[in-house]
Amino acid sequence: MPRLSPQRTGFYTGSQRRPDDWDGQLEKFAAFTDYDVPTLIARDGVHPSLPKQFQDDYSLGALRSNGYSLRNYLTLLKYAEVLDALAAAAVLTNLPWFPKAPPLPPARGAVIRAANPDELYQAVERVRPGGTILLADGVYALPRYFALKTDNVTLRGASGNREKVILDGSATHGELIGITACSGVTIADLTVQNVRWNGIKINSETGVQRATIRNCVLHNIWQRAVKGVMVPEQDREKIRPRNCRVQYCLFYNDRPKQFADDPADTGDNYDGNYVGGIDVMYAAGWTISDNVFVGVRGRTGSARGAIFVWHESENCVIERNVIVDCDSGICLGNAHKPADVRVHCRNFVVRNNFLTRVPENGILADYTQDCKILHNTVHDPGSRQGRLLRLVHDNDGLLVANNLLSGPPIRNESASRIVFRNNRQKDDLSAVFVAASEGNLRLTARATDAIDRAVPRPEAETDIDRRPRGSTPDIGAHEFQRPKK
Repeated sequence: MPRLSPQRTGFYTGSQRRPDDWDGQLEKFAAFTDYDVPTLIARDGVHPSLPKQFQDDYSLGALRSNGYSLRNYLTLLKYAEVLDALAAAAVLTNLPWFPKAPPLPPARGAVIRAANPDELYQAVERVRPGGTILLADGVYALPRYFALKTDNVTLRGASGNREKVILDGSATHGELIGITACSGVTIADLTVQNVRWNGIKINSETGVQRATIRNCVLHNIWQRAVKGVMVPEQDREKIRPRNCRVQYCLFYNDRPKQFADDPADTGDNYDGNYVGGIDVMYAAGWTISDNVFVGVRGRTGSARGAIFVWHESENCVIERNVIVDCDSGICLGNAHKPADVRVHCRNFVVRNNFLTRVPENGILADYTQDCKILHNTVHDPGSRQGRLLRLVHDNDGLLVANNLLSGPPIRNESASRIVFRNNRQKDDLSAVFVAASEGNLRLTARATDAIDRAVPRPEAETDIDRRPRGSTPDIGAHEFQRPKK
């Protein structure tokens, strides 16, 4: 279908096309009857007009005089927008340069195989510590939530192809998969999709440690794809979620969130924006790496972070992630800090990430301590908020070094003493990247302001492709590879 351009055909609405005489009830149109009036609303003042001389005519003049034609035309415009968005999402979730997970070793322990929802639910109850649940390829329309509660259990797709084992939550009314009161659980090689609230929920208040979510697709999850909940103050240090990993996963939504996706998200506080990728509190020793996030957006463009960690989290590494067309990128904390929270994030390293078109926040540091933001590349020349790298409130001991910004410069709203080293900013660096529009921000030979311009950092000795940086590293997440002579 040919794409329709509103810019080529004038204004969208009837009141804009005919600001003074769009209503067929006006006295000046008294000579016309019913639908024959050559304006946009019929003589009854309710229905669109349909004058015979302008039927099957989509010229500019006809669109000012035939209400039904204008309505049809606007419908096609919106339909074209949907098709464009779906096509873009399909392209951006299947790019060959995205991180690829090495295959897992053969299943360990006692193996239980499942090929339908009933067998899956039974396997979850039967599996013993150290066992594996292998899911056959297929779509599992799950009617209810289930939780893994056994130590060192693995739930994985048998084929290793994450797109062929689909756990679908369309029939549920909230959450789909939980991890509760256990250690060493792995969820791998499968898809979780169509969930109203939380796709995979780490029930941190029960004591969950060493959970791994690996090579999964989390698709159309309308609150949080991965959620780590509040940990009660009593025994917090003992039971907080430690040493968890989220790696090689694809997080994507087909479109911005709508009220119909989550009827609870209609209040003034959220307004359809209570949606994000990973959201975890009180995390310790986590690794969030090699993931891709595409299209995690709120109804009005104010979604939570693709990666959002807060509430006294510590010693975490966020690296080699690709974030494209999400409202917010990597958020270390936010402005909401309860009285029992001194800082949101302590001793974090955020390094070697690509972020493209993240208008609310690219990388945010908000109430942090002794964190490092190193060798990231953020591309958003048209940023509506100018927040490619934003520092807010207290950020004592923060180091910001060797980051490459394509768009507005660092936005420092913090009164803390922050160390800045060798960051580079240009209004638009699209021409020096391999494919900026799709989020591939690897450098080309044209990136002369970035190549060999960084200061070596022991915390970032390799780049987004795990290649060594050497003694004269490049600014940003990617180390340019010169052609061999």
